[in-house]
Formats: sequence, structure tokens, C-alpha cells
Amino acid sequence: MLKKIKETVKEKYAQIVEQNQNCGCSCGSDFTFPDGSKDFSKDYTKLQGYEKEADYNLGCGIPTGFVEIKEGNTVVDLGSGAGNDVFVARRLVGDTGKVIGIDMTQAMIDKANRNNQKLAYKNVEFRLGDIENIPLDDNTADFVISNCVMNLVPDKEKAFSEVYRILNQNGKFSISDIVVSGNLPEKLRQSAELYVGCVAGAIDKKKYINTIKNAGFKTVEIVEEKKYILPDNLVKQYLSPSEYELYKTSNAEILSITVKGGKND
Repeated sequence: MLKKIKETVKEKYAQIVEQNQNCGCSCGSDFTFPDGSKDFSKDYTKLQGYEKEADYNLGCGIPTGFVEIKEGNTVVDLGSGAGNDVFVARRLVGDTGKVIGIDMTQAMIDKANRNNQKLAYKNVEFRLGDIENIPLDDNTADFVISNCVMNLVPDKEKAFSEVYRILNQNGKFSISDIVVSGNLPEKLRQSAELYVGCVAGAIDKKKYINTIKNAGFKTVEIVEEKKYILPDNLVKQYLSPSEYELYKTSNAEILSITVKGGKND
């Protein structure tokens, strides 16, 4: 099952590059929000360092906006895609810092490298790798960022332990992600097909926070939160009529959150 999930994610994100689709979690799934908007992603266009060719609208937050990345810092972006958050972080670290993007999809790595060749950044690097086994040494990073990716990782305990490992002793993280709250039916949680909508991999918000704390982090804080609404036509594909009625009367919610924290403060 875990192998199938990873292959589904790889195929989805390779397709996004091949077909040049500017959509991510919400692509084709018709999610809506209480404010009527249709997209998980945030508007990056006014951020310094923004590169249109690197933006596939794959995120659900702006993780660089909640930590004080400075010139000379080393930043690692997990699930870096075509480089959207990497290039924003590069603007913050300047010429003396370094930004490393990690992604498990070769098509995304190739696209990110093409983008970087145009920008000619000498201190940006993209590596093919798995977040559950990050190809970096211990204590590499001052900051780890990630944008709507951890929920797609089957073994989140291992992933967050890897985040802890690669951060230096004063290191911090800022991660935007999808979580659930309340009794979301297991059929919706576990269906591999829903990974293209970033729902099935989402775990309970409290469990998510506890997973981060159990990795060893001293501080964990939710700094942004937004509620999503699953459309009825999608839910009915996975639930029987009786299960659907229970779901509609439950307190189940799907949320995007941005969480920040550190190893020592």
C-alpha cells in the first residue's frame, strides 16, 4: 500500500510538469472554501524572489513567511517541486547562504534545474530524494521549510525525525500542510486515489502536532489555519448512503495549517 501511494504521488506530480498544469492538491477535485475560493494555494506573485515558471500552485501556505530567514543561512525545502519556495528562500539567504530543494519526482527535479539554470544561482541545489530518508548530513540546515507535502508522506514519524536530524542545534522549521479534525471516515482517509487531492494522507491535527513533538522539537506552534470543504459529489464516490449521512452530521473538517517550531526554543 505504501509503495502504491508513493507511485501515485510521483505519477501525479510528473503529470503536472509534463502537461504544464498550474494546479496541485485542488486539481480536478473541485474543493471549495467558506469564502467561496477554489484553490488551496497562496498568492506568491508579490513576493521577492518569485519565479512564475516555478509556480504550479502546489502549496497550501507560504512557509517562508513565518520564520526569520537571514542572509547566510542554509535552508532546505522538502518536496521542493519546480523550485517555487526555494527561489523565494534564495532571495532571503542572499549570495552568502544556500538553499537545497529535495523532491522524489525526477520530472520536478529536472524542471527545477532548468529554472535555476535561467536564474544562474550558484548557491541553489536540487536533489532527488525521499523525505523519509533525506539525502543530507546531520545538522545541515538552519531552517527546514515544506509546503503541502508532509501529508503525502506515508511515514510521517520518520519524516519529522529526519527534519529534526538535518537541522542544526538552533534550527527551526516552518511547514504548511493539510490535516483533519474530527471523525473523517476511514474510506476517505485511506483511498490512494485521493492523494491527488491531498486528503487521504492527512492525519488528525492533534496527532500531527504530537508527531512533531515526538520527533524531539521543543516548540511547536500553529501560526495559520484555514478550513476546506469536500464537495458532495467527491464524498459520495467513497461512502455508502448511510456512511454519507453520518459524515454530514459529524464534526469532520479538513484544514490547512502552517506550523513552526525549533529544536531548542
